[in-house]
This record gives sequence, C-alpha cells and structure tokens, in this order.
Amino acid sequence: MRIVVQRVSEASVTSEGETLGAIGPGLVVLVGFTAGDDQAGAGWMADKVVNLRIFNDAAGRMNRSLLDISGEVLAVSQFTLYGDAAKGRRPSFIRAARPEVAIPLYEEFVAALRGIMPGAVQSGRFGALMEVALVNDGPVTLVIER
Repeated sequence: MRIVVQRVSEASVTSEGETLGAIGPGLVVLVGFTAGDDQAGAGWMADKVVNLRIFNDAAGRMNRSLLDISGEVLAVSQFTLYGDAAKGRRPSFIRAARPEVAIPLYEEFVAALRGIMPGAVQSGRFGALMEVALVNDGPVTLVIER
C-alpha cells in the first residue's frame, strides 16, 4: 500500500460535475494498492495518517496531528501510484492491484478512517475519472508505504 499525504487548507474531488467530497483544513490522501496488501495494512495506514504529527503547534513546529487540530480527510483512490515509468515512455501499471482486490481494501481504509474520525472523512469514487482540487498548505507532502 502506498499513499501520498498532502496537508491542505481545503480540497475537493468531483466526477462528471458532481462533488463527491470536500474538506477544509486537513489532509488529502491519495491511496494505491499492490499485491500482498491486506485489511490489516489498510487499518494500520489509516491510524498512521490520523496520528501523523505534521500540523504546526504554537511554536511553528510540526507537532500536532489531524486529531489535535480537528482536521478532515479526503481519501482518493489512485492506482497510478504504482505506475512504473523506468522503461519506455508509457507507464506500466502491472504492480497496481486489480479492482477486485483494491476495491475492498480502499473501502476498508476509508472505513478505518471513519472509525477513528467520524464525520470528518470524505472520499472519491473508486475507478471514476475524478478531478481533485486542493490548496497545499506548506507545502507538506509525504509518501508512505507499507
């Protein structure tokens, strides 16, 4: 499982003109899955995201978590996180998990986030062509893999 976490002041995701989710201050989490990923990993990653201390405290140090600031999460599935462009000019996505594997893992990840942060989690639509708009705060962007 690979995620890209971006600290944002606001973000939204739309598909075919429909707003699927929108948040204020918090995190946008782009999430991709590969072979061997499991539900335990999805739960571990959700806990990691919520407890990352990447928000500034009163002294300006990254010392506060999403829970500490009462922030929100926008989780968006993105199989292209497992794209490999090392050879040729067209990326290969062979390492990305097939939908029959990835969909339940994505749903588990979002459910785990909602279990920790009820009401503060929005999500995109798995497999949909989406437009993600965000204002990166910092900017702060991390890649986390399990």
